[in-house]
Amino acid sequence: MIRNIWAIGRNYAEHAKELGNEVPTEPLIFLKAGSTAVMNTSDFALPKWATDVHHEVELALLFDDQLKVHKAAVALDLTERTLQSKLKAKGSPWTLAKSFTNSCPLSDFFPVGSLDELKKLDISLTVNGDLRQKGNTSQMIFSLEKQIEYVLAHFPVGPGDVLLTGTPSGVAGIKPGDALVAEIHGKVQKRWTVR
Repeated sequence: MIRNIWAIGRNYAEHAKELGNEVPTEPLIFLKAGSTAVMNTSDFALPKWATDVHHEVELALLFDDQLKVHKAAVALDLTERTLQSKLKAKGSPWTLAKSFTNSCPLSDFFPVGSLDELKKLDISLTVNGDLRQKGNTSQMIFSLEKQIEYVLAHFPVGPGDVLLTGTPSGVAGIKPGDALVAEIHGKVQKRWTVR
């Protein structure tokens, strides 16, 4: 069971730019409830109130009992973009736009021998067969080690917590009926249908 989902925002420069945000000089952290995780299923539903949900494909890390990372997955950090923009304009927290029901679909976790195995991996997302997002984990602004060090130093991270490491550019809306394929090439692929 997933406990907490710690997430790094704006960790790919091109993604920060596409949303008109400054590239951060230190990790930007937000929290998604562990109960937002969607696992062991090939579909998920969007909230009825949401009108502008965007996909963000990410590498997800899982903390073990020693707070080390020996498993990873591909994840979607779903975001209600219109609502997030309104919250940002007010200086309000992003919780409603980021931590709604089903907002973190995850693949099965795959074993990781060392973080070095994760540093030059292609990551992609297709929607209805169209390539929407493509990047490489080497393009992250903050290294995996820096991200882990930062969250461990600032938050009560525990076993079963997940760290989302940021998304490459190409985020866009999804709707019921869409077929999504998220992939960390050479490691894991996950398919979902949006309901």
